[in-house]
Amino acid sequence: MPCARLTARQAIAAVSETYTELTTPEGSGAPAAAPFAPDGPLGWRGYDDMRARAHARTGEHESVVTALATMGGAETVVLSFEFRYLGGSLGERTGDRLEAAYRLARERGLPVVSLIATGGSRMQEGMRALTQLQRVAAQSARTRAAGLPQIAVLRDPTTGGGWATLGAAADVILALPGAQVGFAGSRVRPADADPYAYSAEGQLASGHIDAVVPPDRLRATLQHWLQLLCGTGELGGGTVEPAPLPYALGVPGLPETGWGAVARAREPRRPRAEAYLRAYFDDREELSGDRCGGVDPGMRCGFGRRDGRTIAFAAQCGTATRPAGFRTAARLIRLADRLGIPVLTLIDTPGAANDAAAERAGAGAAIADTFGALATARVPVTSLLIGEGGSGGALALAAPDRLWATPDSYFSVIAPELAVAILKRDPAQLHETADQLRIRPQDLLDLGVIRGIAPPA
Repeated sequence: MPCARLTARQAIAAVSETYTELTTPEGSGAPAAAPFAPDGPLGWRGYDDMRARAHARTGEHESVVTALATMGGAETVVLSFEFRYLGGSLGERTGDRLEAAYRLARERGLPVVSLIATGGSRMQEGMRALTQLQRVAAQSARTRAAGLPQIAVLRDPTTGGGWATLGAAADVILALPGAQVGFAGSRVRPADADPYAYSAEGQLASGHIDAVVPPDRLRATLQHWLQLLCGTGELGGGTVEPAPLPYALGVPGLPETGWGAVARAREPRRPRAEAYLRAYFDDREELSGDRCGGVDPGMRCGFGRRDGRTIAFAAQCGTATRPAGFRTAARLIRLADRLGIPVLTLIDTPGAANDAAAERAGAGAAIADTFGALATARVPVTSLLIGEGGSGGALALAAPDRLWATPDSYFSVIAPELAVAILKRDPAQLHETADQLRIRPQDLLDLGVIRGIAPPA
């Protein structure tokens, strides 16, 4: 049976080794919430009967079940929705349960995993239901500020306020194949709307979720993410150790000329980001998308384990970096900073994408955001230039004062060809110009731009 169709408790059991249901606020000994008037706060005729039928059908008294669960050895607060109870809709009592669970997570320093299946806010409670989104958003924000990770699993459907709070606000967003995901539910969209845009796969393609995970892989994937993100918060306990410098994987020896450095960095068979990530990490998981509608395949971001430590990474793959790539990298750096995880950046780009589409997508603002994320990071960032270092598009990922270079790399204020064009030089002066720019690794070291040249493996 696909996880998207499981009950709330079945969904928890499918991803955890053990779990204990949390005491509901109304049964916890805490001050009781104000009792509903007959048929709820609006006096919606038949609402009490609807809830009674939902209870008889599901055994539940509300649309969410909260629990303490163990996933891969990590204790976790889990929020699991019961779609068969009034479409998993959020009402005032749902908000009570979610708020209590979030508070418990902060009290115990635990991550929050949301298993979402909801149609949105409960119409029979009107604005009293809609304002629960503010409560949920506030609890999520406070949990984020406490440095605790939040992971969302989007089941079918995840729409309305449940998507716009619990889902889209999570640090890592996973979805089940074919799940309906979107702010607008199926009955309120324009008649000619493309259904793909409201699917898990469409949201992944648009940069709004991190991965579509088959049901038989969901448990292992969640456990892996929790192992990577939990128990790492070094900021509160002292200094965070920097990520170790990777070894250089390309040809040894330094280039004799500036143009020689360019030629080596542009060599198609030179080791790229994938080779460095594979050699550096024991295992890893990747984030995807900028949460603003874009994905850049030329930027790899995520978290990996190396010698028992979690290290975040943002790696350029040798292509012109698009605005979505810069925004994804900034998102990664800020998340790692909040969780107290050191960062490794791998720099390899001819420069920022400069086509009209990149300008419309906010190239300047995206680059500025990445500079800002690096400049304000409290955790150490280790940067390695592994190929082309093309102007500001490369510098945006370079940690100030913590940049190294491999022997088959170069860094330049501008590509030598463009420098020749701007300076109106004869094309025959290309090699001379490359030398004048002083872009070789040894030049960068002499100039104080890098701290050193990475040794070979």
